[in-house]
Amino acid sequence: MAPPLVTVTRQYASGGSDIAQLVAQQLGWTVIDNEFVDEVARRAGMAPAEVAQREERAPGLLERLARTLAVASPEMFITTTGVPRVEDDEATIVKVTERIIAEAAQHGRVVLVGRGAQALLAQRPDALHVYVVAPKPWRLKLAVERLGVDPAQVEKVVDDTDRQRDHYVKTYYGRVRQAPENYDLVVNAERLGFEGAAALVMAEARRRGWN
Repeated sequence: MAPPLVTVTRQYASGGSDIAQLVAQQLGWTVIDNEFVDEVARRAGMAPAEVAQREERAPGLLERLARTLAVASPEMFITTTGVPRVEDDEATIVKVTERIIAEAAQHGRVVLVGRGAQALLAQRPDALHVYVVAPKPWRLKLAVERLGVDPAQVEKVVDDTDRQRDHYVKTYYGRVRQAPENYDLVVNAERLGFEGAAALVMAEARRRGWN
């Protein structure tokens, strides 16, 4: 049986990343979010000696994924500069991201945030797919107060970010990101609060015997 995992898809500024962090903390799992993916990609593109310097005696998931990715897909990286070839090639970003998600999913016990993880792992057994939503006025407020978005630009930023995420999933996986039937749980972060939303996800994880 495949090891369990949670995917969190979220409307922009809905608090999905915060909820994912809470769930991961309570389960004792690892969060795989944009920062984690970027860091794995960065480390995978380093020269082997540089990676070795950073290795700990018991490497964590991040180091294991970076090492696996560097060995399995060296053509994706320019090891001389340590920077993935992503600036000029969105397809490379997608490939790198997919490799990281696939490797992380093999280990299981991870909470995967965004990046099309729900679509990529839609057929995966033992996956709990969560969609975090919230009313737009609340998200606009959160974007300004917590994410530091310019109030004059906030509506455009929120709309554009959601549109880009929808387009990414549609383009690469042919799925409608906001369709509720693609998820096991759809949670309203304004109604439930971050703690309440995380508690619902935890209740389902416990029901499945994951903790």
